[in-house]
Amino acid sequence: MVASGEKKGKVILAYSGGLDTSCILLWLIEQGYEVVAYMADVGQEEDFEAARAKALKCGAVGFHLADLKREFVEELIYPAVQCNAIYENVYLLGTSLARPVIARGMIEAAVKENCDYVSHGCTGKGNDQVRFELAFYGLAPNIKVIAPWRLPEFYERFAGRTALLDYAAKNGIPVTQTAAKPWSTDENLFHISYEAGILEDPNQTPPDDMWKLTVSPQKAPEQPEQVHIEFAKGLPVTVTFPADNKVVTDAVDIFLTLNALARRHGVGRIDIVENRFIGVKSRGCYESPAATILRAAHMDLEGLTLDRNVRALRDQFITTQLSQILYNGFFFSPEREFVTAAIPASQKTVNGLVRLKLYKGNVIVEGRDADEGLYDAKFSSMDEMGGFEPTATSGFIEISSIRIKAWGRQNLKRGQGGVSPQDVYHRE
Repeated sequence: MVASGEKKGKVILAYSGGLDTSCILLWLIEQGYEVVAYMADVGQEEDFEAARAKALKCGAVGFHLADLKREFVEELIYPAVQCNAIYENVYLLGTSLARPVIARGMIEAAVKENCDYVSHGCTGKGNDQVRFELAFYGLAPNIKVIAPWRLPEFYERFAGRTALLDYAAKNGIPVTQTAAKPWSTDENLFHISYEAGILEDPNQTPPDDMWKLTVSPQKAPEQPEQVHIEFAKGLPVTVTFPADNKVVTDAVDIFLTLNALARRHGVGRIDIVENRFIGVKSRGCYESPAATILRAAHMDLEGLTLDRNVRALRDQFITTQLSQILYNGFFFSPEREFVTAAIPASQKTVNGLVRLKLYKGNVIVEGRDADEGLYDAKFSSMDEMGGFEPTATSGFIEISSIRIKAWGRQNLKRGQGGVSPQDVYHRE
């Protein structure tokens, strides 16, 4: 503990109310800093008043709570839905999406509080330290960052979560994490993540009581539930439940409603090993209820309404690049501005309705409808002549085969040098 009068300045701490940041708050005070605790309401199920009381009890000189749910949905989540953002073909980027709005709100609060520093509770091995700090520097290039988990005087004292639990108990800091459930969570409107503790063994099956948001698919209702989602320019604008004609149109309410629906039916769980930006592999479990529904519906409608080449280019460049940018923490960057500027152009025709049903962990598309005109049954029907003459396909195949025939002839020549035609044709 530093002596009175040796104050080092004022720091705003990204505070969750959990084990790490509660201990960090007290530790920063011990080091001589004045600490303002900052919490962002991004839809997590949290007792914010209890967190406020805990932060002040730990010695914080102030507490900021910012309601960021709407900008989280409208500025981060829905553009990700529009481009089907996904990391390594499985992770829907729930934590990555929330970090930019939290960082932006935190910098705004730091300016109001005249803080000299910003601080966070991210570990020195994870992605979030990168996401937060790059966001801080993109928004306030001259800001100074305190990252306790990268300071030897902190991580040598707190070698692991057991040491943090002991420190919390010694100082009367109430925490929900216990030795019996030693995993970390991060929750927001989009998802909840679980990592560390017993989950660090990739072959350890997660206990049933770990999953917080969704019911087990085995225990989900025996009857499926239907929902209709209408999109305009790739954005969900109306959700309708045909069973009772309930209609939802507000952007945030749509997401909350779909979350509740998916949770009832066990939709949105994944258990993966992913490649972190810093170069290590990490096991994580995630629940992304509403996001899983919206992704299935949006991708299906694109099949009906989006031009083939536009879709291919979008998938190759916008989807892949934005997913990587979000995961690695470069949201506040020129490349992100460039990529997201192209999203609206790719979604001009993604207008229509998708009918789905949810059943025991599955999202099942039952039908889709749109007036965009890219789909014409006459062109693909097996039951009528229409759209174009079948004889025209002969010329299409002939032209398309020029390159393939040349490649085949070259393979046959190579066969004379030791590779038989049978090898080329892969005959059994």
